[in-house]
Formats: sequence, structure tokens, C-alpha cells
Amino acid sequence: MYEPVNKISLPIDSSIITDIGKNKLLALYQDMLLGRNFEDMCAQMYYRGKMFGFVHLYNGQEAVSSGIINELDSQDYVCSTYRDHVHALSKGVPAKSVMAELFGKETGCSHGRGGSMHIFSAKHNFLGGFAFIGEGIPIAIGSAFQSIYKKQIFQKSSLLSVTVCFFGDGTTNNGQFFECLNMAVLWKLPVIFVVENNQWAIGMAHNRSTSSPEIYKKAQAFGLPGIEVDGMDVLAVNSVAEKAVNRARLGEGPTLIEALTYRFRGHSLADPDELRSREEKNAWLARDPIKRLKKYIIENSISSLDDLNNIEVKVKKDIDDSIDFALSSPEPQIKDLKRYLFVEDCE
Repeated sequence: MYEPVNKISLPIDSSIITDIGKNKLLALYQDMLLGRNFEDMCAQMYYRGKMFGFVHLYNGQEAVSSGIINELDSQDYVCSTYRDHVHALSKGVPAKSVMAELFGKETGCSHGRGGSMHIFSAKHNFLGGFAFIGEGIPIAIGSAFQSIYKKQIFQKSSLLSVTVCFFGDGTTNNGQFFECLNMAVLWKLPVIFVVENNQWAIGMAHNRSTSSPEIYKKAQAFGLPGIEVDGMDVLAVNSVAEKAVNRARLGEGPTLIEALTYRFRGHSLADPDELRSREEKNAWLARDPIKRLKKYIIENSISSLDDLNNIEVKVKKDIDDSIDFALSSPEPQIKDLKRYLFVEDCE
């Protein structure tokens, strides 16, 4: 049994900053900014009728995606939820490929077949978004198992590939969560379970839906580390992720991370967001992770405002290019309706 359960909530000006370095700080800032601007553009395009179906945005939660995925290597895997655009971007899927997918175009990363909730990229080891909650956790277990299998059966000399599985607070009341935690510990799988606790499961407040609101403590039942972290502080998240990734890669088993965060928009773009109080939303908006990191960088002379402005210009250009690419890309053809259902003949 792993003891004790840790609780991590580091201030933005903690001493851990000095170990990160300027380049990594700027990379984290750019990644979060890319996610925020991408999602804001998605909202514009959705209301202009360029996207269809349900679209769930990630605004406010960027510190979790950036802080964790930026600790991964290219051979590592990420398994997402239906709020998956930003996870894909952090894993390296090009913005134009994600945007084209949202537009339902053939050039999208899922060739226009997946849409918002099913972003997938084999090239980037991004295992997909899933429409039903908890659906991705068993997939992540399989991904982590194949890494162990390659090393033990095929005698691969390389370090283990790590799988990160993201899901929301509502998912932790479902059976897959408990079953897969048990299996991950039993087989010492290199998997990191990341609970993005944004306080609301659609319209149900988290503290009203579970008898044990502190999700990270549920790790105790299965004997893996359970860590609670400030999900609005990218540096605290990154510090926790670094330890969890190293633990998994060295074959020491899984970790459960509960990141306390908040979504700044409604559950989806079809949600009028009338259930949450204005006071609650304003309190979390004041802790915007992007503004906090920018403030820290400027106040501590880590980089100049001009440098940050240049990053913002670059990000906006990437977003504009992704829109141009999506608009100019071809629609899937009727004759290809059944294409990609099965492995195609390579001859």
C-alpha cells in the first residue's frame, strides 16, 4: 500500500520555477495559449454553422493538458474524452488537422469521420476522444499493457512507454474507473489517471454526486499514489506530472492525479450555462491559468512582454491558417463512405 496520500497545491511563485527554465516556461505558455485561442475560434465557427453536432470546449482547463502532456515523449500515449481538442494539440496533432476534422473534412486527422468528440491520430499516439464517459479508461489500460508486454515478452530494451488517461469528475462514479485502477496496480502498468475535476458533471455539482468528494483519496483502496493538485497552476501540474511519468516509465506502476480546475464555458456550446452562479464563475475566472503564468513571467523578468506578444501573434496565425486550411479542404466523397472501417489492402 502506498502511504501517505499526497496533496500538492503549489503557489505560482514556488521554488520549483527555477528548475523549469525559460524555454520550458515559454513552451507551456504557448501551448496553453494555442489551446485557448483554438477553442475560442471553435465557438465562432460553430455559431457560424461551420461545425455540427455537439462541441465541448476546454477553456479554463489548459494548465492540466499542457502541464501533463508536455512531460511526455513522442512514443507515449494519450487517451482523451469528448473534450479532446486541446489534448490533441498538446500531444502535437497540428491545429489544421484538428480544425479540418471539426469541419468534417477529408484532411482532418480522422478524415472527417470523427468530428469533435472523436479526434484521433495514430501518428501522434493520440488514442482518441470518446463520446461516453469512462469509455477511454479501458483503452488506456490496453495501451499501457502493450508497453509492458513488449518489454517482458519481446525483450524490448527501451524504457516503457507511458499512457496518460484523462477523464472528468463524473466518470469516477462509474465502474470502469474502479475496475481499471485495480487492474493497473495489479499489473504495475505504466499509466497515469488524470481526473480533470472541473466541479461539474454536465449540470450536476461534483459534491452532490459522490459520497467521497476528494477523488484522489480513492487511490488508497487500490494501493497507488493519489495526488491532488491545483489544476489552475500549470507549474504545479507539471511538477506532479514529472514525478508520475518517471514513476511509470521506470516500471513502478500507475498514479492517480486529481487536478482541481474549472471550465469557463458551458458543458457544450449548446448549454446556456444557467446552473452555475455568477459568483462561482467569477471566482474561478480570477484564477485564469494563462493570465497567472503571463503575470509571473513578466514580474520576474523571465521574458519580455514583446516576446510574449510575439508568441501570441504566432498562435493567432496558426489558428487563422487552420481555418483557411479547413475551409479549403475537400469534403469526404460518397464513394468512400465505408473507407477506413477496416485495414486496407496495402498491395
